[in-house]
Amino acid sequence: MNRRRLFALTLATGTALALGGCASQKLDSYAQEKPLLDLRQYFNGTLDAYGVFTDYTGTVVKRFKVVMVCTWNGNEGVLDEDFTYSDGTKQKRIWRLTAGPDGSYTGRADDVVGTAQGRTQGNAFQWQYTLALPVDGKIYEVQFDDWMYLVDERVMLNKARMRKFGLPLGEVTLSFYKR
Repeated sequence: MNRRRLFALTLATGTALALGGCASQKLDSYAQEKPLLDLRQYFNGTLDAYGVFTDYTGTVVKRFKVVMVCTWNGNEGVLDEDFTYSDGTKQKRIWRLTAGPDGSYTGRADDVVGTAQGRTQGNAFQWQYTLALPVDGKIYEVQFDDWMYLVDERVMLNKARMRKFGLPLGEVTLSFYKR
């Protein structure tokens, strides 16, 4: 490949990455959307969730179901999640959330690196964290940009983008149903 062609390819790739980084949605744009999401109210009681993990090409890699038992004591919440995957494997994650002022939340779980940060606006919740993800006997730290949208008092939809070193790995899509 000649230098001119290599330069053009590098410039095009850099431009695409830069523009992709600028194209993210803004939480504040959901401020007027209804119904209003009160995370403590929605994630209280038992919920079922159904989801898929797709790789960077959009191919479904795994399907799963989650049963969540959620409780709150003031501003402190526990989301106890039991996952069952399409290949028969099971996983448990227990989130410990703290509600802050103005719709902000922090959270911790055993497989989360550091502290998750999130905030609600209108019917939406954005949640960002790094997950220690086991794959083929190795642990990878993967960044999640998680968006949830309340549809009505029982249904919430969730889409999470996964990245490593800033590169897209795949997405998780979930539907929550409150019993």
